[in-house]
Amino acid sequence: MARIVVLGAGIAGHTAARHLHLWLAKEHEIVVISPNPKWNWIPSNIWVGVGQLTEKDVTFDLAEIYKKTRIDFHQAKGLSIHPEGNVASARPYVTVESTSPGSEGQLENIDYDYLINATGPKLNFGATEGLGPEHGHTVSVCTAGHAKEANDQLQAIVDSLQRGEKKTIVIGTGHGTCTCQGAAFEYIYNVDHILREAGVRHNARIVWLSNEFELGDFGMGGVHIQRGGYITNGKTFAESLMVERGIEWIIRAHVRKVEAGKIHYETLDGIFHELDFDFSMLIPPFSGVGLKAFDKEDKDISSQIFAASGFMKVDADYTARPYAEWSANDWPQTYQNPTYGNLFAIGIAFAPPHLISKPMQSANGTPINPAPPRTGMPSAAMAIAVAKSIRDMIAGAKKPTHTASMAKMGAACVASTGAHFFRGSAATMTVYPIVPDYEKYPEYGRDLELTFGEIGLAGHWMKTLLHHTFIYQARMFPGWRLLPD
Repeated sequence: MARIVVLGAGIAGHTAARHLHLWLAKEHEIVVISPNPKWNWIPSNIWVGVGQLTEKDVTFDLAEIYKKTRIDFHQAKGLSIHPEGNVASARPYVTVESTSPGSEGQLENIDYDYLINATGPKLNFGATEGLGPEHGHTVSVCTAGHAKEANDQLQAIVDSLQRGEKKTIVIGTGHGTCTCQGAAFEYIYNVDHILREAGVRHNARIVWLSNEFELGDFGMGGVHIQRGGYITNGKTFAESLMVERGIEWIIRAHVRKVEAGKIHYETLDGIFHELDFDFSMLIPPFSGVGLKAFDKEDKDISSQIFAASGFMKVDADYTARPYAEWSANDWPQTYQNPTYGNLFAIGIAFAPPHLISKPMQSANGTPINPAPPRTGMPSAAMAIAVAKSIRDMIAGAKKPTHTASMAKMGAACVASTGAHFFRGSAATMTVYPIVPDYEKYPEYGRDLELTFGEIGLAGHWMKTLLHHTFIYQARMFPGWRLLPD
C-alpha cells in the first residue's frame, strides 16, 4: 500500500486529493495536511469584500468533507521535508506542527511514498512596511476573513460618503513584485459598483495603483484579444473600462511604505511619490511558506529543493539567461522535483523559471514587475496531471505520465466588474497559451483564435454559476466528478 501526502488543501491540493481519492483510496492511503480548517473559494472573496457574500458562502469545513471519504485529514502546518528519511529509517517523511484546537504546537512526523507540495503562498505583507490588515493600514481580500474585515471598513466609507464627505479609495498591488492583479482588478470594479448602487460614487475618488508596466498586463506580459471582430490589446481593453467608470490609474509603481492615510511609492522613472487615502486594498507579494528540507544526516538542503523565493524547484529550466533568450520550453511540464522523483509541487507552490512579463527596474534599481499568475484553472490542471502521474507510477510507470505546462495550456477567466442579477457585469476572457510562445505564434505569442474577451451581464451570470458549481464540486457532492475543473 502506498501513502500519498498532500501538503495544502486549497484549489490545487484539494483538487489533487479529490482525484487521488477517486482513483486510489480503496487500496492506498491519501493524507491531506493543511493548517487551515476551512476550504475557501478564493475567487469569490472579492464579493465578501463588498458585502455581497458572507464568509460562510465561500468556505466550508475540510474535516467534515474528508470525514465522509477515505482521506485522512490533519489540521497542521508543514515545517520540513525529509526526502531521504533519517539515520534510523530511509523512509521519507514530513514534519508538521498541529494547528488543531487542543493540540496546537504538537509536532508529528508523517512518512510518505509520494508527496505533493500544494502549500500555496505566504502572504508576505511584511515585505512592505505598513501593509496589510494585521500590522498595517490597508485591507486585503486574500482570505475570507480578510475580505470580511475589508467590507466592514468599506461600509464605514460608504456611510461617510452618504453624509456628503469626500473620500479617496486606492486599490491595487502593495509591492513592485506582486502577482494576483486580477483579484484587485475585480475588487476595484465591485467597489465602484456598490458606490454607484448607493448613489455616492460622485463623492469618491477611486485610484488603481499597480506594478504593471501597462494596464492589462496581469503578470502575463499583456495580451492581445479578439473582440467584436477586431484585435485589440489588454491595455486598451483595461483603459476603456477605467475611463468609462471614472477610475484613475497609476502604474509602474512599487509601494515602499504605507502610513495611516498615506501611501509612499516609487515609479519606474525613479521618482518617489505620496498618495493620500481613506480606504486602501493592496494585494501583498507572495513567497514560499517557509518549508525547509533536510537530508538523511539532517543537513539543511533547502537551497537545493527550494528557490530563493521559497517556492519548490520542479522540472523547469532555471538557467539564468537574458530576457531575449527566455523560452516557453523553460516552463515545467510534470511538476516533479528533479532530485527526488516522488516529490511534486503544484499551484503557487512551484517555482517559476522566470517572469512572464519583461523584467523591469526603476532608475534606483528597484524591481517593478508583476510575478507570474499560477492560480485557479492552471492550478487545477497541474493537480489533476500530477495525480494521474502518481496513480500511474504506483501502478508501475517509471516516470510521470501526464503533463500540464502553462506554455501549452489555456486559461479562462471571468472577472467580476459588479455583482447584481440585472445590473451586474463581468469581463470574460480566454488566453492560450498562458505563457506566450513566440516560436509557435511569432506575432503575438498566443493563438488569437483561442484568445478573446467580452464584458457584459452574461459574464456576471457565468461568474455566479461558476461560484456555485465549483463549491458544489469541492464539497464532493454527488456527481462532482462530472463537473469540469
